[in-house]
Amino acid sequence: MMRIMGRLRMLNYWLVAQVALVALKLLRLLPVDKALNFADRAARTVGPWFGRHRVALSNLRAAYPEKSEAEIEAIALDMWGNMGRLGAEYIFLEQIFDHDPEAKTPGRIEVTGRDHFLKIASEDRPHIVFTAHLGNFELLPIAAATFGMKITSLFRPPNNPYLAEYIFSTRASNMGDLLASQRGASFALAGILDRGGNVGVLVDQKFKRGLRTTFFGRECETNPVLAMLARHYDCDVYPAHCIRLPGGRYRLTIEEKLTLPRRDDGAVDVQATTQMLNDTVERWIREDPGQWMWFHKRWGLTEGKRRKVNKAGKISADS
Repeated sequence: MMRIMGRLRMLNYWLVAQVALVALKLLRLLPVDKALNFADRAARTVGPWFGRHRVALSNLRAAYPEKSEAEIEAIALDMWGNMGRLGAEYIFLEQIFDHDPEAKTPGRIEVTGRDHFLKIASEDRPHIVFTAHLGNFELLPIAAATFGMKITSLFRPPNNPYLAEYIFSTRASNMGDLLASQRGASFALAGILDRGGNVGVLVDQKFKRGLRTTFFGRECETNPVLAMLARHYDCDVYPAHCIRLPGGRYRLTIEEKLTLPRRDDGAVDVQATTQMLNDTVERWIREDPGQWMWFHKRWGLTEGKRRKVNKAGKISADS
C-alpha cells in the first residue's frame, strides 16, 4: 500500500509538472510584458480557488486587524498576482535583468545600495546577506554577480521533484552557486564562511522547533542559524530585498550592514539578532504587503519539547 501511495504521489507530481512546464513554454512565445501580465491575471483568478488562499486571508486579518475585508482581499489578490509573475519570470530572467551600472538611462532594474555590493565584493572576508520572499527575490544573486560579488544562495527546493529539477537548472544558469536547504545545509554554510565566502539566506519561513520570536505581533518559530553563524564568524550581515515597481520594473535594495545586538561578553546575541531579522522583514512587508507570500503557515508553533540556544550556540531541547 505504501509503495502504491508513493507511486501515485509521484504520478501526481509528474502530471502537475507537465502542465506547469507546458504553460511556461506557451508563455515563452509571448513578449515578456504580455507574458507576465497574463500570468498575473491568471494567478489572481485561480489563486482564490486553493486552500492556501484561506490561510493567506487568516494571516492578513491577524496582521492587519484595522483593515476591512475588502482591503484584506485586495492584498491577497496582489499576492497571487505577484506569485504568477514570479513563476513566469523564471523563463525570462536573462531578458528581465538589464541593469548596467554605466547606463545613462534606467532599464527595468534599478539598484539601491550599489556601493554595498561593491564593498562586499572587494573584501576578503565572509559576509551574510539575508532576504525574504518579497517581489522577485531571485534577482538579488544575479545583481550580486553583476557587481563581481560571489555568493552561495541557500534555497528550499519545491516538494515536486520534477519542478525542483527545472527550477534548479534555471537558477543555476543565472545565479551562481546554489545550496539546497536540507539536512547538513548549516554545516555547508559554515564551511563557505570558514573559507571567507559569502552566503545568501531567506529568513522569513517557519522553522520547526526554532527560536520563539514575534512577527507582526504574533509568536512564531524562527531559524537561529544565521545569527549563530554571524556570532561564530563575527561577519557582517546585510539586509537586501526586491520589490516590483509600476511598468514592469524592479528595485533591488541592499541596506547598510546591521549593528548586531551583543551580550555582555561581546558575543552576538543570537535571540536578539534573530528577532532583529524578523523586524527587518516585517518593515519591508508593511511597505509592500501585496508582494509577500502570505500563504506561508508562518505562525504555527511546534507542540511538545521546546528548544533554546545555549551559551555554546547549539540548539538543545528542554524537557
